[in-house]
Amino acid sequence: MGHIAKNSWVPSVTLRVGAEGVDVAALLLGADSRVRGDADMVFDGQPAHPSGAVRHEPGSLVLALHEVEADVERIVIAGAADGGALTAVAPDGAAVASYTVPGTPDATAVAFAEFFRESGGWKFGGIGQGYGSGLAGLVTAYGVEVAEEEPAPAASGPVPLTGVVKVPGRTPSTGGSPAAEEPAGTPTPVTAGPFPPADRPYELVEGWDFGPVFEPVVFEGVGDDVITLDSRVQPGPVLVELAHEDGGYVGLFPLDRRNKEGEYVFNTTLPDFRASSVVATPKDRSLRLKLAGENRWVLRVKPVAAARRLEGMLSGYGPEAFLYLGGGADLRVDFKGEPDGGGGYVGIQSYGVRGRSGGGLPDSDLLLNTTGALRRTVPVPQGPQLLLFSADGPWTLTATEVNP
Repeated sequence: MGHIAKNSWVPSVTLRVGAEGVDVAALLLGADSRVRGDADMVFDGQPAHPSGAVRHEPGSLVLALHEVEADVERIVIAGAADGGALTAVAPDGAAVASYTVPGTPDATAVAFAEFFRESGGWKFGGIGQGYGSGLAGLVTAYGVEVAEEEPAPAASGPVPLTGVVKVPGRTPSTGGSPAAEEPAGTPTPVTAGPFPPADRPYELVEGWDFGPVFEPVVFEGVGDDVITLDSRVQPGPVLVELAHEDGGYVGLFPLDRRNKEGEYVFNTTLPDFRASSVVATPKDRSLRLKLAGENRWVLRVKPVAAARRLEGMLSGYGPEAFLYLGGGADLRVDFKGEPDGGGGYVGIQSYGVRGRSGGGLPDSDLLLNTTGALRRTVPVPQGPQLLLFSADGPWTLTATEVNP
């Protein structure tokens, strides 16, 4: 529906975003490309986010990108599909980004564009996705439940976001309660996110010494490939993040000095795969990885210290590496099972890394090793710990420290 040559950087300042003749709204999305709760929608009926970073004003949105919560990875701008250009203007009046979406007869609402995190800053990219079911259908794609008794908004003129109810969940920055309990084994539909997914900010966890520190390295491709890291990545454990578009098989394997595959890092047919894990760069040679994939992929290699920190409540989809720095904790695992039926593997390996800075991974403790949807609490040893979490579907983790 629109065209943009490439994703472009924007300054991390307060921007005013608007589209001529269209009442726009913002959806603040977490790592799973869904709203986290009812406060993550900003529109004329709910004009301010609790963080204060996003506000709705007549005819435009105000986005203070430097104040957006760390849990928010994307901000989608949506509205009625009446055509026109979406423009972001800096405080000095300069237009820093724009995207034009022509009107189409088969769509009544459109996701215009998005702001997303990349390597510690923000980028702007066009989406141009139209929805014949109106704004109700659009917001449903991002995790909002639509009230059945309310009709979808009409397509004529600026369309406010009415007739929707937001997903129950924790409210950002207000200490809200977790989502209501669901029976274990209830599959949750997985909505495909953008490709490539937005990069998390490059921010090292203070006090974490395990692994070398270097600037992230990014590789992109389609299908099978062999990836060789150069001298920028020093010997020791490193974080690898992989995204694979659509369905089909994807696998990642380290290659030994004889160029033979080692034990897999990832090996799955999970659709729209998003994952992270840790592998060791050898002391005497470059790390080489074999990637087997059927579609487009992006591989990011970062310091282990750039992995997500395990604290509070986190949600995701697929395997992920976490850092834990607290005292002993109880970790509640809510695993929804595979998207197509509720089965699938879930497991947690814990590595104590106190006093270690390099080398390979130390011996691990197996905290969880089972299959199928579940809700279970497991004890996590005192940090610093590296946790490698495996899951064949969507999950939520809630960490509660018991002896700080």
